[in-house]
Amino acid sequence: MLIDLRELLSGSQDERIEKVSIESESFDTGIAKYSILEKPEFELCITRIGKNKLEIKAESFVVLDIPCDRCLESVPTKVEYSVDEIVDFSDNAAGEEAKEEKDYIDGYSLDVDRLVFGELLLSMPGKVLCKDDCKGLCPVCGTDLNVTECDCEKESLDPRMSVFKDILNNFKEV
Repeated sequence: MLIDLRELLSGSQDERIEKVSIESESFDTGIAKYSILEKPEFELCITRIGKNKLEIKAESFVVLDIPCDRCLESVPTKVEYSVDEIVDFSDNAAGEEAKEEKDYIDGYSLDVDRLVFGELLLSMPGKVLCKDDCKGLCPVCGTDLNVTECDCEKESLDPRMSVFKDILNNFKEV
């Protein structure tokens, strides 16, 4: 969703409050793509705080379908985000670095999806588990260990350490 900022910048309006929603159906981080299960409408407040300066504020959440890090089972995960940005449209702030940081501003339009995308990236959880005691997948056969046990050998030693295992076994025999 694009919001025109010209009225705010011209001074004919000091504050604009919009009910907006995310249009995208998925969240693509570049590494993984997650379906958006829930994306409530939220209030976006844009305030003129000076000549050619705007403050953008919003708070909301999305529910993403993220796989468990251990067993790959689908886990609906609530990701809350908060937007608190100041955008300066003056000529001295129009450097290349400022443009890269504010990729959600295109001319005098605010792209809500891009704004929220950046905040979601910062708010993503580091690890998602279906339950705290998730056993994960067997590294040998791929069986979901939460559902059933397998008969695979669980002990996997580094081949370089096999010499120490032989020495230990020799001492056990004595």
